[in-house]
Amino acid sequence: MAWTELLISQLTDIFRIGLVIGLLYTAFRTRDNTGLVVPLLLGVVFIAMIIPMTMPGAVGEPLWRQALSGVVANLILLGIVLAIWTAILRSRQP
Repeated sequence: MAWTELLISQLTDIFRIGLVIGLLYTAFRTRDNTGLVVPLLLGVVFIAMIIPMTMPGAVGEPLWRQALSGVVANLILLGIVLAIWTAILRSRQP
């Protein structure tokens, strides 16, 4: 599987999208105690590692390649979700 195919398959994974949304929600709720940047970065890496480790052989790519493309996909998804979240919050302000 080519790098772009692997990345696109991870970007369209509904489970991954749900985990990233949950990560952002949790990070915003706990940002007073833990900050925002470190939990988000650790969550991105955690999601990138946990999915290929719990479903081995589903894609047929080595773990390191799935994890590396997973980090890239998670960062892209996190940026998109963060932009939507910010737009919603700004639209609510008078």
